[in-house]
Amino acid sequence: MARDGHKFPLVVYQHLLNRWWTPMFAIGLVMFALAYEQYNHPVYKFITWRWQLFAGIGVLSIFVGIFFLVIRQIAYIQPFPGYVKLVTPFLRINIAYKRIHKTTTTDMRQLFPPKSLSGWVRDIVQPLASQTAIILELKSFPISPIILRMFLSRFFFKDKTPHLVILVKDWMRLSSEIDSFRTGGNSQPKDLQRRGKDSILSRLPRK
Repeated sequence: MARDGHKFPLVVYQHLLNRWWTPMFAIGLVMFALAYEQYNHPVYKFITWRWQLFAGIGVLSIFVGIFFLVIRQIAYIQPFPGYVKLVTPFLRINIAYKRIHKTTTTDMRQLFPPKSLSGWVRDIVQPLASQTAIILELKSFPISPIILRMFLSRFFFKDKTPHLVILVKDWMRLSSEIDSFRTGGNSQPKDLQRRGKDSILSRLPRK
């Protein structure tokens, strides 16, 4: 039985969520400080809704920060013998190898030129610009492209053609595993495999 591939965390999700969980924690702490100040203020400490409002916002902000911190590890891609599994916090899809037309690689800056992006989007993609992404060129999308674009970041799509842009740290290993599973789990050419089988048969005792 073929061994399953490794899990490769999706860098885009980690990068986006890393930008949010720390500010949410900071907002939560600031809200708690304001709640404490309101509670101890000689005028406002008897107006309970004021400090309770700040405390509630603080709890919510910290909860959201913890949620972002946890789910950033949930997003990954993993090759299997018959398909590639793509998992995000709100989406899980299997992409059969027969649906993959080809795989290519290129830098993120080639896929998303900084000059073509707006200010805040450019700031997000800039740290990723020099990293190499794998493009899964598909014959067709595994599910509706509307749903895919609803639950996946815009950085998974370079245009409207069927494909997915996959950014992981060890892109060479991921590419190797996908190619290995697509070719049946053996990277040797078929003629070498045939020669190996023939040589084994030739050494068997004949009656």
